[in-house]
Amino acid sequence: MENQPKEHIVHVNRERRHGMRDKPWVVSTIALIILVVLLLSLNVFNITGKVVSANKAGEKLVNFAESQGLEAKVSSVEKEGNFYLVTLLIEGQELPMYVTKDGKYFTNYLYPLEEEEEESNNKNNNQNTNTQTQEIPKSEKPTVDLFVMSHCPYGTQAEKGIIPAIEALGDTVNFNLRFVYYVMHPSAGEAEEQTRQYCIQKEQESKLLPYLKCFLGKTGTAADSEACLTEVKIDKTKLNSCITKADKEFKISENKNDQSKWLSGRYPLFNIDKQLNELYDIGGSPTLVINGVTVNSARDPASYLDSICKSFSDGKVPEACGTKLSTTSYSAGFGYNAGTSTNAQC
Repeated sequence: MENQPKEHIVHVNRERRHGMRDKPWVVSTIALIILVVLLLSLNVFNITGKVVSANKAGEKLVNFAESQGLEAKVSSVEKEGNFYLVTLLIEGQELPMYVTKDGKYFTNYLYPLEEEEEESNNKNNNQNTNTQTQEIPKSEKPTVDLFVMSHCPYGTQAEKGIIPAIEALGDTVNFNLRFVYYVMHPSAGEAEEQTRQYCIQKEQESKLLPYLKCFLGKTGTAADSEACLTEVKIDKTKLNSCITKADKEFKISENKNDQSKWLSGRYPLFNIDKQLNELYDIGGSPTLVINGVTVNSARDPASYLDSICKSFSDGKVPEACGTKLSTTSYSAGFGYNAGTSTNAQC
């Protein structure tokens, strides 16, 4: 399972075009692009092959760019309608491209043929366009798994959003912090921090959320982590022993130091939750899984609470589901500034 990582989404403004009459080639080019997009939408090119993952589509686009002599890497990938929106980083510039879901065709812009109606009932500013294809199984005590990278800005945004919901629900749910199977920010100490968080959860679980709240409010450095360990009163001797064992068991340092094993030659593998990554086809940070089903949710506390509460068995919904939480998402990255909801991933 090779997935192409992703980072940021950049919205590109379209400039107004002047002097069309003096530049007939502009008109013909626009007409050609519109025709290509229309043909793609109508499946005139017989796009009936197997749907590839969003990350695979990004990887194929990078391979195409490199075959043309360009140095490119994927900045982000999102699902958008019948396409994947892949943002490439080429020569310092971010370029959004649309790739068909079979990974065979791409275009640089989608021209809407009709205006989309705004959803007036979307009070949580949820920009997530993904659709849920499977209902969440209900249970008396739902299992909530959040897959992240500790230094992914969208992962930290999700953590900040879900913590108030988990705190409100308490022991009525089984919450697990999970980790994506590769690290994108090794120079920031991501592998080390994730191992640290894994061990806190494993052996000092009651202190995980307090530690995360402290760490996420800082800047993500090793010094920040050390300060939070002290503030939350983590047993450091016990923690260090666990880290040593985990490093050996999951070959964390070995994978980080051996570039021949890196994902796509770029990112060290991080195998603590490898089996669950494969089971749920995890391809980015953050990914929310409830009762074994991947769930799309806005990243504000109220939306996370609502998503989780829908997974309780009938008659077993706790009073905590009536808790009024903030409908405002936190900003991506570290710190507790207000931001906007997004479905972007690393």
